Amino acid sequence: MMTSETPDVALLQRECDLYRRLLDLGRCDEPEAFLREALALFVEVTGAREGYLELHDDVRGRRWSDARGLTPEQLQGVRAAISRGIIASALATGKTIVTECALEDDRFSALESVRRARIEAVLCAPIGDDPPRGVLYVQNRVDHRPFTEADRSRAETFVSHLAPIVDRVLARQEAREGGDPTTAIRQKVGAASVVGRSPALAAVLQHVALVAPLDVSVLLTGETGTGKTQLARLIHDNGARASQPFVTVNCAALPDTLVESELFGALPGAHSTATRKIAGKIETAERGTLFLDEVAELSPAAQAKLLHLLHAREYSPLGSTRPQRANVRVIAATNTDLQQAVAQRRFREDLFYRLHVLPIRVPSLAERRDDVALLAAHFCAEACKRHDLARLTLSPNAVRAAEAAEWPGNVRQLEHAVEAAVIRAAGERARQVERSHLFPESAGAPGADDEATFQEATRRFQARFLQGALEANGWNVLETARRLDLARSHVYNLIRAFGLERRRR
Repeated sequence: MMTSETPDVALLQRECDLYRRLLDLGRCDEPEAFLREALALFVEVTGAREGYLELHDDVRGRRWSDARGLTPEQLQGVRAAISRGIIASALATGKTIVTECALEDDRFSALESVRRARIEAVLCAPIGDDPPRGVLYVQNRVDHRPFTEADRSRAETFVSHLAPIVDRVLARQEAREGGDPTTAIRQKVGAASVVGRSPALAAVLQHVALVAPLDVSVLLTGETGTGKTQLARLIHDNGARASQPFVTVNCAALPDTLVESELFGALPGAHSTATRKIAGKIETAERGTLFLDEVAELSPAAQAKLLHLLHAREYSPLGSTRPQRANVRVIAATNTDLQQAVAQRRFREDLFYRLHVLPIRVPSLAERRDDVALLAAHFCAEACKRHDLARLTLSPNAVRAAEAAEWPGNVRQLEHAVEAAVIRAAGERARQVERSHLFPESAGAPGADDEATFQEATRRFQARFLQGALEANGWNVLETARRLDLARSHVYNLIRAFGLERRRR
């Protein structure tokens, strides 16, 4: 039998279900997933046709948002309303706004976004206060009815529960990112393929984010094998020329006789091998980016032509008397000390200053030891995939040995060493990549240092030196680390990697 209380009971049940599902959202670890589920829930409850939910973390300068039922044009209008209009009013006053028809509401009818989208029923509630952490916005109902005061009350209760959950979700993400300073900037520049989480890497990615949108020359410096090519590509991909060609020239790999034609092109008959027109790399990179790796190796003549290109934005192919306009961005890289090269008159001073507009120094692997384990694991997985091998992982001993080792060839040397280790381990049908696979020269213990590789000789010296320091300090690791100017954790890693033990007296 139906009673007059039945609708109220059904409403109460729906609201209880709403808050139970809302509390379940607190289990989400990622802001994006949380937003998606929370917005879907509120749109369902209110019967809205369109909705938008935004969170922001002003401390870290990040924003997350999700939309439902909005076309790209409508979404653009809603986002414009964050700085002015309905949403701006809710955020500024900290109060929920409800209007039966924004087109007829004197507060909002003059707004272009309202008129263009013909927005009618609107409900907008700020999330949190002093200041708000975000905003919940829904518009137009499926049944064409306006939002009611009951909807206002429901929205305010909803966001009052939502605010502390938002704080918990963001706090969990901040806790996860506490050990990875690269996370925020990595998301900003889309650097998912860049492996590492060291402060040194985070600083480089910050520089990339700064220079990428600017259409100026960039000079990447640093030791060989540090990943300058990967960063050059990242700069290109985050700039206005991202959809255009990215062309690489290894200046050190080209004979002096071919550098100029390779870069600038040549007309038929310009030299003995030019039997037809040769398109240079500058022409190929038109409207895109030209990456000059090992730029210090360019000949004096090529340096002069490159200077003219940077200065006048034009160049002349070999055999041509008419200059050709060029629309390219130049990114150069070198492991040479260009200032020293300028002092020794091996590199043009005026070209150096043209390239040195926004320099970025890429750190060596020794400066980012925190990344060695991650890089080694990444290269191990890649090698297994590349050679179609069963999945292998590095043993803890192998990881510690990699972290303790010196890698003068940096990331590239580590990559090749891990790849070789994977092949050796697979050949032995080993379950893991061991230290002996990574450093096979240490397994046989050559009779004399001069029979070992440079890498092994270095490891032996480090082991002897550290053993002596530990013995001299009575195996007090803290004091040994202080005297050697090393982190205590790194000393522990070295002890385990070298298999050091306290000598019996």
